[in-house]
Amino acid sequence: MGDEIRVLVVEDDENVRFGVEQAVALAGFPVSAYASAKEALAEVAPGAPLVIVSDVRMPGIDGLQLLDKVMAIDSQIPVVLISGHADISTAVGAMQVGAYDFIEKPFSSDHIAGRVARAVEKRRLTLEVQGLRAALHNWQGIEAMVLGKSPAMADVRKKILRLADTSVSVLITGETGTGKELIARSLHDFGGRRDNHFVALNCGGLPEQIFESELFGHEAGAFTGAIKKRVGKIEWANGGTLFLDEIETMPVALQIKMLRVLQERTLERLGANESISVDCRVIAASKADLAALSADGRFRADLLYRLNVAQIELPPLRERREDVPLLFEHFVLAAARRFGQPAPVVSAAQVSELMTHQWPGNVRELQNVADRFVLGLTGDSLLTEGGDPDKGAAKGGTLAEQMAYFERMLIEDMLRRHQGNVADASDALGMPKKTLYHKLRQLKIAARDAQGEEIDT
Repeated sequence: MGDEIRVLVVEDDENVRFGVEQAVALAGFPVSAYASAKEALAEVAPGAPLVIVSDVRMPGIDGLQLLDKVMAIDSQIPVVLISGHADISTAVGAMQVGAYDFIEKPFSSDHIAGRVARAVEKRRLTLEVQGLRAALHNWQGIEAMVLGKSPAMADVRKKILRLADTSVSVLITGETGTGKELIARSLHDFGGRRDNHFVALNCGGLPEQIFESELFGHEAGAFTGAIKKRVGKIEWANGGTLFLDEIETMPVALQIKMLRVLQERTLERLGANESISVDCRVIAASKADLAALSADGRFRADLLYRLNVAQIELPPLRERREDVPLLFEHFVLAAARRFGQPAPVVSAAQVSELMTHQWPGNVRELQNVADRFVLGLTGDSLLTEGGDPDKGAAKGGTLAEQMAYFERMLIEDMLRRHQGNVADASDALGMPKKTLYHKLRQLKIAARDAQGEEIDT
């Protein structure tokens, strides 16, 4: 998270200064107290992890002048003003020009601690977002293209760099919306074929004759409507990369022809007898289990062997939640540029919502939420209601309900990562196996044995 946020208390009245300092310290925040604004200003710098609590009326530089000076240095530093009853209208006016909050005298220790806690959280989020934006701006190469701090994405980047300069066929697997085309493009852009075409074809939903023409091309008069010669995707990718998305939907007849292209490095356009030599790298992607489809006779095993020389598996977003803030900030900045809008900053509640959502649509869904956020189409809640059975507990409810929700999320994720193995999951969680079994019973989470059978917890 970076440096801890420190609270600067600026108050010329010694008794009030001591009271505020003590209340802030007892709330658990580092605090420094000053009798004058001039002393406090020496601590203020751009990006400083600070929150300022200042009286409005002070000799020398008063609270409003201090606010102006702080905003000139870093307009994102929260300034909380303390005002007497006579100064309330002044304090409200100050909020309209940049003050974060104001507190009316007299106040209780709990009241000022609560207001300061909100300001600290605001500053923490602002600095985190600034850090993410700086990282996104400074990152180059594969890190800037394939984002993520998680070990799973670090492994994906290593595989891309290891395979990019080869010509081997690669199969990319993962759920819908995990970013399979981005990985294919990265393999192209970081390899020796980067100066030639990257040609993408989604195999889903194309009628077979159109599919064949798209893939192999056709001569004029090859079929009704073929008025002139057409170069197909494979030929257009000569020297470069052909990306076949949703390869599982390719008709079996075309699978046979595709296998011949991979084996012989030649193709024939529809309506032609002449063979054309082609040299393109083939990268395929699938959300389905091609081995299972092959076993059922719905995908040719020989084509699978040709495509699956190397494999890159993309994990779903719910299994790499630590990547969510970075990805969301990347999409927010991209959307702000695209729509010509300022890039807004998320609240603590919104970050919590992003981190606890299950993301059935994966990265594509996250990008959609970021677009809506930038366009002002979301409210306090970034996500529409529904989809998560325990979402109400995550967003609100009692402390016990929220703790149970987070425990369930973490335990289910860890069990999923370890294929339901309770012993491995307990080791990864740093929790005795007996305790984990107790949690499974308490939270009504089903565990499974090595054969996939449900076991009594």
